[in-house]
Amino acid sequence: MTGLPPRLLISAYAQGAFPMGVEGEIHWFSPDPRAILPLDQFHVSRTLRSLLRRAVFEIRVDTQFAKVIRHCAERPEGTWISEQIIQAYTELHRLGFAHSVEAWRDGQLVGGLYGVALGGAFFGESMFHLARDASKVAMVFLVQRLLQRDFALLDVQFMTEHLRQFGAVEILRDAYLERLAAAIEKPSRFK
Repeated sequence: MTGLPPRLLISAYAQGAFPMGVEGEIHWFSPDPRAILPLDQFHVSRTLRSLLRRAVFEIRVDTQFAKVIRHCAERPEGTWISEQIIQAYTELHRLGFAHSVEAWRDGQLVGGLYGVALGGAFFGESMFHLARDASKVAMVFLVQRLLQRDFALLDVQFMTEHLRQFGAVEILRDAYLERLAAAIEKPSRFK
């Protein structure tokens, strides 16, 4: 059993909180404002649409979750994804709550993302790329999948310029918690 048991993680997500490893310790966050990516306002640039039409990447789901999270943890500038986080989310994956969307090219994993699904809410945790635009293609696939499966919320936690280009917005915590409560009641299924 890790220091972050699945029941604790699921409960925290349902209440709008998530863990991050900071200097060897687990800290809990519930940002205000909170960044979300409204599924009905998702923006794909012309350049990215062209890349998608060329089908440069093969997209797979949940075939290499452990590799995806480890790639996400390997950042030169450091990361909040500690070994304890890796173990906890790998267990969530085994239980069917955490998922990876993977971009493959020539038989190699070259990008992707992972997150947690709870009812009709998907909590994006991290993404990586070893090939240009691989994580962007994975994000497009994720949004399409969430729309097809009637998800109501894509939580991206903190705003970045990378996420802003897709249409991410910030909302106040109270508004986020209202959306979250409604979303987790939905019977949506990621797989």
